[in-house]
Amino acid sequence: MRQDNERESENIEDRRSTGMGRRGFVGGGLGVAAMAVVALLLGVDPRIVLNTVGQLTSGSQQSTPVASSPQDERMKKFMSVVLADTEDTWGQIFQQSGSHYEQPKLVLFSGQVQSACGFAQAAMGPFYCPGDHKLYLDMSFFNDLATRHNAPGDFAQAYVLAHEVGHHVQNLLGIADQVNAARQRGGEAQNNQLQMRMELQADCFAGVWANRANQFRKILEPGDLEEALAAASGVGDDRLQKQSQGYVVPESFTHGSSEQRMRWFTIGAKNGDLTQCDTFKATNL
Repeated sequence: MRQDNERESENIEDRRSTGMGRRGFVGGGLGVAAMAVVALLLGVDPRIVLNTVGQLTSGSQQSTPVASSPQDERMKKFMSVVLADTEDTWGQIFQQSGSHYEQPKLVLFSGQVQSACGFAQAAMGPFYCPGDHKLYLDMSFFNDLATRHNAPGDFAQAYVLAHEVGHHVQNLLGIADQVNAARQRGGEAQNNQLQMRMELQADCFAGVWANRANQFRKILEPGDLEEALAAASGVGDDRLQKQSQGYVVPESFTHGSSEQRMRWFTIGAKNGDLTQCDTFKATNL
């Protein structure tokens, strides 16, 4: 990704300087990360799990200094540049439609974090919390992205952030509220479908950002889109389920298959048109 002379965002909240000590879960049971993963696979909003854990955890929170390497600082700067680019791009898109884009904050944390959506661990991966309009990222996730999910490269990392920003856009447009209301009325199968369409739309919005940012500032370099597609493929439900349990259960998908995630990112990246990202009306995902 070309980032010559690009500005850095001021909306970075760095919480890596202190790590949160482990907090006990009353009554034992699954760990926070495991519970959240199960919740995702079952189509349950992970915020419900996080809030429940936040209410039931006990014990004091201990702070421990976390060292930051030069590589971490370079990654922080890159994330700041990508976030700034999403601010500029979505700001222009919203302005063209006569509305205002509210910029989200990116919270960098190490290990564990408390958000308005509850308590979370890094094993859950990056997430967006609509309760505080913040994106949460433990940058060690990118090591897993490169090694476990076979998706190295700076634009693979940019795609991850752009996907979470896509959820913020959904929140601003009122899409998230509509989906959550519908999920309250639906059964498990319908909820899985709604959640999956939500995630695929965020992939499409990430593609829209890539398209528009390249139009405005020529950010793309050869191989960038391929890196993003590798990341989209690497975190597909089918691939993750195959890795974790050895078999695939399509009915439980909540994020979409590798093929679906790549397809919807490509739609956004090819057209740069939000109207092409209506996954909720699509008959073929």
